[in-house]
Amino acid sequence: MADVSKLIPGQKVLLQGNEAIARGALEAGVALAAAYPGNPSSEILQTLADSAHSAGIYVEWSTNEKVALESAAAASYAGLRGMASMKQNGVNVAQDFICNLTISGTQGGIVLVTCDDPSGVSSTNEEDARFIARVACLPLLEPATPAECLSMMKLAFELSEQIGNLVVLRGLARLSHTRAGVVPGPLPESKRRPRWDPSQRWFTIPVVPRHQAMLDKLAKAGEIMGAAGVNYYDGPQRPELLVVASGSSRLYADEARRMLEAGERVGILHLGATWPLDQELILEHLARADKILFAEEVDPHLEGGVKSIYAQHVRELGIKDFFGQDTGHKPPVGELSPSRVAAALADILGLPWQEVDPAYQEKAQVAQALVAPRQVGFCPGCPHRASYWSMKQVLAADGREGIVSGDIGCYTLGVLPTGYQRVNAVHCMGSGPGIASGLGKLRDQGFGQPVISVVGDSTFFHAALPALVNARWNNSDYVLVVLDNSATAMTGFQPHPGTGATAMGQAGTVVDVEQVCAGLGLPYAVVDPYDLEATQEALYDALQIGGGLRVLIFRRLCALVQNKQGGHPWSISVDPELCRGEDCGCHRFCTRVFRCPGLVFDEATGKATVDEVVCVGCGVCAQICPAGAIKARPKEATA
Repeated sequence: MADVSKLIPGQKVLLQGNEAIARGALEAGVALAAAYPGNPSSEILQTLADSAHSAGIYVEWSTNEKVALESAAAASYAGLRGMASMKQNGVNVAQDFICNLTISGTQGGIVLVTCDDPSGVSSTNEEDARFIARVACLPLLEPATPAECLSMMKLAFELSEQIGNLVVLRGLARLSHTRAGVVPGPLPESKRRPRWDPSQRWFTIPVVPRHQAMLDKLAKAGEIMGAAGVNYYDGPQRPELLVVASGSSRLYADEARRMLEAGERVGILHLGATWPLDQELILEHLARADKILFAEEVDPHLEGGVKSIYAQHVRELGIKDFFGQDTGHKPPVGELSPSRVAAALADILGLPWQEVDPAYQEKAQVAQALVAPRQVGFCPGCPHRASYWSMKQVLAADGREGIVSGDIGCYTLGVLPTGYQRVNAVHCMGSGPGIASGLGKLRDQGFGQPVISVVGDSTFFHAALPALVNARWNNSDYVLVVLDNSATAMTGFQPHPGTGATAMGQAGTVVDVEQVCAGLGLPYAVVDPYDLEATQEALYDALQIGGGLRVLIFRRLCALVQNKQGGHPWSISVDPELCRGEDCGCHRFCTRVFRCPGLVFDEATGKATVDEVVCVGCGVCAQICPAGAIKARPKEATA
């Protein structure tokens, strides 16, 4: 990412939504920023990290989202401004602290940025994190453009200090990675000096009066946001249909209105502050329209809130028709789009609407039939493919219907054919070892299946440690496999405690997985997953030993990182004289069963061949070919 501290105030630049959030934080005078990497939020912290030295701030990748927010709170208590950014899943991790922080209150401005992922483009769910504003009684801001990302970040910090509480800013995947023109403002000319007044104490007891203070802060926040101009109306004085929208859906609604040429019939109430809702503003516009459509993604947050306000004033407002998730005009899942909103507008207003020309649709279907089917899969040379291959072989040889409890990372693909569908359960970060710990205590009740838990090196530090302590304490019987590719690869190769490097590019202290295991008194071994024989032997032996937690560390650098550091050592080729083609094993064993994208089947020759553009030269395929047709030779020898 770029150093956004060097942008020239007043000169328009093209910024990604996440970059604009980072610039807004700098303009607001943020002193400490922390996060755990997770798409679509990762670029926020990375941008701040790249700007940290010139801006004179501290930035860190934390071990998890809860710790990130706690670090930001420390800055707040010392009178500085702090922020934590995360994806929607991270809000769950931080929720315990959030629900206490909101009661204790804060001092310096503190902002929680959540970047939600409708449709789960890069997530295992599409959770709507706006729930945290209701649960914890926190102000919620929702920008719709990169320019609003910048301005609302500044507002969020000011608002936080005015009410003495955390403020939530919600982005979306499309906004995070959208680029648009932004005019940056000046950076602060002076910096605060951190000091925690010893007479100040921040805690949550007695609960009842502090809970009331929390509610009072929320009410005050509503007044401040109402006067800030982040909510506004655009349309005719008395629209036939009022669209209440937030986030990117505000832009979709505006475009849909133009597509239908319905500007004189449709008004849009743009809500940038979505909790607490501005009751006075909403009542004003409900009085002007008899039909109301809600445009928002995933949960009916606005729909429920506006209907609740309406219910208290139905006598003076009269009968209204509401359209949204309850009527099928807003999908309960997935992203919205201009065409989806246009379809809803057309249905309500009785306008003709055709999303796609039938002739074009027919041509698209013909073209689609010509496209070869592709599945989501591991990268060529990914060590996880080799790891799951070994698990597949070992569990088959063991013969006791072994179970693999998975976790969150690139290796989550183990539930798909690319990982030989070898993973039986995936939930949230750290749940793999936790589920395995429970299974490992069912032996006395007749559970005889061996259990493997897989966890990545970054996830090991993020959320697996409590489960490991639990398993060690209770002597649970399973094998933990740490898939150590020395990177937070799924979200952009950010450093973690095991790599030693920090977000700001400085040398940190390496927290060694082996030392952690040794400290817990756990037996462990390190193997290279590229070495299939040694890996399978170690895993098979670990399964046979039984009795307590055993750890295997499958260590091999992520293939993409290794390519940048000199590449892999082998040059791969297929001997057509030895290749059995269609007659090999389970019908094209290497291309159909092993499935590395670097191997392809040549229909013309009826033989397997190597795609030299895709193949990285890991050499694993040479170990699985039953005919010995795949050859791995040192690259120096073939140069």
